Amino acid sequence: MAHNLNFNSNTGRYSFFSVKEKAWHGLGKIVEKYPTSEEAIRHAGLDYDVAKTPLFTKGSGIVETANGIEVGDNELTVPNYFANIRTDNNAVLGVVGKDYQIVQNREAFSFFDAIVGGDEGILYETAGALGNGERIFITAKLPDYIRVGNGDDVTEKYIFLTTSHDGSGSITAAFTPVRIVCQNTLNASLRNMSNVVRIRHTAGAKQRLEDAHKVMGLANTLSVQLETKFNQWAKVRVTDSEVKRLIQLTLCPNKETFDLIRKGAADEISTVFKNTVEDVFAYAMISESQQMETTKGTLFGAYNAVTGYYQNVRNYKNEEAKLQSIVIGGTAQLKTQKAFELCTSFEKEGPEMLQLN
Repeated sequence: MAHNLNFNSNTGRYSFFSVKEKAWHGLGKIVEKYPTSEEAIRHAGLDYDVAKTPLFTKGSGIVETANGIEVGDNELTVPNYFANIRTDNNAVLGVVGKDYQIVQNREAFSFFDAIVGGDEGILYETAGALGNGERIFITAKLPDYIRVGNGDDVTEKYIFLTTSHDGSGSITAAFTPVRIVCQNTLNASLRNMSNVVRIRHTAGAKQRLEDAHKVMGLANTLSVQLETKFNQWAKVRVTDSEVKRLIQLTLCPNKETFDLIRKGAADEISTVFKNTVEDVFAYAMISESQQMETTKGTLFGAYNAVTGYYQNVRNYKNEEAKLQSIVIGGTAQLKTQKAFELCTSFEKEGPEMLQLN
């Protein structure tokens, strides 16, 4: 199943909801109005609890009983390990250790509500469950925008959260601005500031989840700084050749490729790398969103060429892979971070920083 969305046999539908726009192969429930957290949980099919239950296995051989010695199967308890199950259908979600603490789906939504003080400020856009329900994700929009130029080019402020019930990975919450005009995911974080909070499923997980909104309050500080930065970049002019060089440096996978770029040895550079650079450059030159006053021939436009490519052009195996790449520390996030750093250097040093000799 390429989309990997959970199909709930109890309700006969997929565990996913989205506001107005279809996503994830058009499956799940589409709603017209932003729901409350309680409504979002129901829409997304996340209204189930998870329980940590004893784990057993079967052994065989000679067993001494009150009636003497018997031969056959016997049930053995697996020490220090437990099975996480959904209480609505008994689906086994994973095996966890004794210190693992469950964070219920409703508690994850409570984290969002706490950020801005309740349903009035947070706008739930998407949520869903993957596999048998072992992984859930939530995307919520924060109040206000990042505004660039005269206000026509706006960036919405989102927080994304994903958590698992199978013992794999941490609870992860990330600040993710999304540019309305072309739905670019701009996973940029400023120097000395992180846009991601990770919380382990251990004894203090619930308390840390409750406290995490204080850390995510950095999102508001970050968005103010990003607004200032993007507006500065929208005033910095760049030539087409400078845009292409910024793209090359952003996508450069290793020192060997960097040395070939520096030497101008185009014939020795991999075809895959060259084609990717051309695809990003084409997006920079012809995309409708790149023809705005804030993006055409500007450093802000060069940055958005990279983010726009990964959001709107790049082919992914499936939507889950796209989510991983863009939001949860994958290739797209790393490349957009690199683009952010290079554009910051260009703003400070000018075109000279593009000279490779």
